[in-house]
Amino acid sequence: MKRYFPPSELLIEPNGAVYHLGVKPEQLADRVILVGDPGRVPLVASYFDSSECDIQHREFRTITGTYKGKRITVVSTGIGCDNVDIVVNELDALANIDFETRYEKDTLRSLQMVRIGTCGGLQPHTPVGTFICSAKSVGFDGLLNFYAGRNEVCDLQFERALLNHLGWSGNMCQPAPYVIDADAELVQQIGGEDMVRGVTIACGGFFGPQGRRLRVPLADPHQNEKICSFEYKGHSITNFEMESSALAGLAALMGHKAVTVCLVIANRLAQKANVDYNEKMRELIQTVLDRI
Repeated sequence: MKRYFPPSELLIEPNGAVYHLGVKPEQLADRVILVGDPGRVPLVASYFDSSECDIQHREFRTITGTYKGKRITVVSTGIGCDNVDIVVNELDALANIDFETRYEKDTLRSLQMVRIGTCGGLQPHTPVGTFICSAKSVGFDGLLNFYAGRNEVCDLQFERALLNHLGWSGNMCQPAPYVIDADAELVQQIGGEDMVRGVTIACGGFFGPQGRRLRVPLADPHQNEKICSFEYKGHSITNFEMESSALAGLAALMGHKAVTVCLVIANRLAQKANVDYNEKMRELIQTVLDRI
């Protein structure tokens, strides 16, 4: 029996657009590029051959157009897994719920979603300027723990090994990380042979959760040392960012394909950073557009 979604659960604007994004179903392409910064949306779209819509609503900006014959939607998520929860759920609703009847559609429409972002490298082989394709993501945000089916799509043994290594087992004051794989075919398609295959930690903040101390001391001053030294079945943690786990996890639960690729703009191990990364970001954008 098809599910019905009442107005309190799926908010639709009077003009037929979904509540937060302000996008209508017909304005969504099957290929979707996600970026954090709303200002990066027109940068990605500047490579399009044509554009059919440009929508700004709250911190979310969406442009749909065509690149080399491929219809692509680029949308900003803002910062953090909480925003990704809004964006991915509303993209899925646009694709798989009939906005006129509020019933789930008969056939799943599977989206291909690629996040382009920036990150902090955590290993000697991830210096500033590296492109990392997140084959695995570790969610320090806890988002996926609120969804049924979480255990079926996550790597539970990896989770347990990391918890034990960090000394978080049984500690109610620490997060409950989840470990989720990106879509394997999309990792190969987008990552190619020239990107580092990464294990990415998506943090619930930029400062304390990533081991940065300004005026407030850290609960565990040695957290980053433990993260950098962790190894499990040949895997080590390569980078920090703030969205990849929610994207990969929700996509897996919903039947979509998703992966995150990031440009390293700071290496925490070497304590080096580069905030003038526009040319490298353009290179990454062009690469993703050609491969998506």
